[in-house]
Amino acid sequence: MLLNVLKALADASRLRLVAILLRGEFTVQELTAILGMGQSRISRHLKILSEAGVLSVKRQGTWSYYRIGNGSRFFTAARPLFEAELAALPEREQDLAAVAAVLEERRRRSQEFFDHHARQWDELARTLLPMPEYREKLLALVPTCEQIVEIGLGTGGLLPALAAKAQDGVIGVDHSPAMLDEARRRLTQAGIAGIDLRLGEMSHLPLPDCSTSCAVLDMVLHHAADPPAVLAEIRRVLIAGGSLLLADLARHERELAREQLADQWLGFEEEELKNWLRQAGFAQVAVTQVKPQPGQETVLLLQAHTTTKGE
Repeated sequence: MLLNVLKALADASRLRLVAILLRGEFTVQELTAILGMGQSRISRHLKILSEAGVLSVKRQGTWSYYRIGNGSRFFTAARPLFEAELAALPEREQDLAAVAAVLEERRRRSQEFFDHHARQWDELARTLLPMPEYREKLLALVPTCEQIVEIGLGTGGLLPALAAKAQDGVIGVDHSPAMLDEARRRLTQAGIAGIDLRLGEMSHLPLPDCSTSCAVLDMVLHHAADPPAVLAEIRRVLIAGGSLLLADLARHERELAREQLADQWLGFEEEELKNWLRQAGFAQVAVTQVKPQPGQETVLLLQAHTTTKGE
């Protein structure tokens, strides 16, 4: 009901919550840190906003992420107007700084984990992934093109195969210095030269606008602090008509992925990924499922393209 939505939004703290959740998905604990309020108070406000259809909850294992919902047609229709008004809240700059701190903490935990486990990463990853089946299918989707960038290259296992498809070379980007060192060591041992390895964040790629033909993300997005921001950043660096190939886990409930592999997200829903890609400016999104062996998880392979003139 419209009245319930208006009542839910008639509170300064709840307006701040909505403004924050327009920036991404957060747990109660993270929202408590951002707003500096007690958890019970935050939970009460979230309950009111959820019951009004303004927010929804994404449950992943033992964690629950709150996000903007679509349960209220009124709020969905009026969202652009609300966004403009919420940008003028007096606590806006303070809240945005707190959001940035939470996202930075997610990023720091991820980097710390990979720096510590670089040598053992391939063996750890096999606990969930149907390898090598999904990688063979992923590589089959990668087009022969001018330049390919792999984002979150890990130990560099895909780089030799990508180099065979890139006419002007391959760039590998990772936020973990230890992972880059391990990838560099393995490439040297294999006698492979000419691959450009760069230290950088997937949300702030060390690449110019419209500079690469194809981007590949292999089991990376579920480690991202802010997946939609990563996809938007990839769109920035791709040329018109460029390709994105993404492999990631389908939604699952194996908490060990968070505990032992530093996963921020326990996989994704197909529609969730498709919506993020469209919002980032991708078109022609196609999804293929790779079914797992017993004890492993389903992999989603997504292929998308940036729009060209006239599309």
